[in-house]
Amino acid sequence: MKILQVASEVAPLAKTGGLADVVAALPKELRRMGHDVRVAIPFYKEVSSGNLPVRKARKSAEVELGGELHKGYLRQTALGEVPVYLVENRDFFGRDHLYGPPEGDYPDNPLRFAFFCRSVLQFLKRMDFRPDVIHCHDWQSALIPIILKYELGHDPFFNRTAVIFTIHNLAYQGVFPADALPQTGLDPSLFTMDRLEFYGSINLLKGAILAADDITTVSETYCHEILSPGQGCGLEGVLERRQADLAGILNGLDTEEWNPSLDRRIFRNYSSKSLAGKGADKRELQRELGLKAGASIPIIGMVGRIVEQKGIDLVIDLLPRFAAEELQLVILGTGDLRLMHQLHEFRNKGVKNVSINLGFREPLAPKIYAGCDMFLMPSRFEPCGLSQLIALSYGTVPIVRRTGGLADTVIDVTANPREGNGFSFTEFSADACWDAVQRALVAYRDREGWRKIMRRGMLRDVSWRSAAGKYEELYRTCADNRRG
Repeated sequence: MKILQVASEVAPLAKTGGLADVVAALPKELRRMGHDVRVAIPFYKEVSSGNLPVRKARKSAEVELGGELHKGYLRQTALGEVPVYLVENRDFFGRDHLYGPPEGDYPDNPLRFAFFCRSVLQFLKRMDFRPDVIHCHDWQSALIPIILKYELGHDPFFNRTAVIFTIHNLAYQGVFPADALPQTGLDPSLFTMDRLEFYGSINLLKGAILAADDITTVSETYCHEILSPGQGCGLEGVLERRQADLAGILNGLDTEEWNPSLDRRIFRNYSSKSLAGKGADKRELQRELGLKAGASIPIIGMVGRIVEQKGIDLVIDLLPRFAAEELQLVILGTGDLRLMHQLHEFRNKGVKNVSINLGFREPLAPKIYAGCDMFLMPSRFEPCGLSQLIALSYGTVPIVRRTGGLADTVIDVTANPREGNGFSFTEFSADACWDAVQRALVAYRDREGWRKIMRRGMLRDVSWRSAAGKYEELYRTCADNRRG
């Protein structure tokens, strides 16, 4: 099959979160399965400053939006054997950030990503690449299913192209004021309750949910959760209308990048058969972060965005308890300025067993996964989660809140001692989180039992093989339905 993946980011070219990892790993696995799969993203400033060679493809696009003509150019690079198309417009994408500075989003984001989506469709025609499936990811690519359904429904070039739309995080919907509609180039007739209108604003994600052939989310539990008012973010009714076409497919992990037996970024390699190297990684992590050396001191790690979604506010409330316990806590991340300020204030107290590392320090992340004994993810909600999959692969026992993909991947040891690979809690509270931490600390004292928990996590298949097979099946079904 011919498959085009359309997204706003792909690792390592441009990345703010797990979306970039998915858009990098899934096409690679589909390529191994024999499909002609390609990726399209904007040509951001950070892409041009990266290490991969980028060449011009001698094709241009002209898009009229808001009464102005905007010109774009096609560039191309590759991630392994996967071609990556880059839509260039320096006014829109030659900026320091993908979506906006820390203070907030760029106000012209609807214009920027409308230009991107419309340019992609133009370039497909000019390259004469007719995908069997266009797989769109999150609101930045949401205009593609909308345009194909309401503007190009009778275009013979696209009449056999199925559109899959994946919701990676329902909290980000592409909601803009109604007067931004001209910036998208869409007809005003689409501003209705059964199209794009959402409490007086335009909602691009809503439009894509209603326009795509099929919709997926990134875990089975999250797929069920978003049908409820608690996690539906106002779109639970829209999703219920499309429930027959909605599926949860759990993300995988790029096991070539994240593999403790091969990872060159960590101090010492190890595997489920030989865990000795993990002890060396622990010692070196303690040394690098200025923590007290000690093999018997449990280290709990956190790597991720410093935002409320990740439950970091629970951790901030618990910092005095962590400081008083015979353990070490390592935090790495960047994000919400208010929460980062609170972490900074605690760091200034000079607590010796808590290491708070604010900012983007990518080389430190794999060392934390490898050197820690436990990994904490007390998320409010978690569509899939990548960190717990990495932690499992590195024999770092996850402590998670039972939600979304965390519920699908972490089996609580207390509830299921024979198959458990981590510790979980349900209630979103500091006390419930602390109870799970305490249960993990008790289990840690049984060294042989702890190694069994570690190995169970490391032996779990978290690769993209299963997920890619499910996507392949979905692609074929949708493409066959298109052909009629």
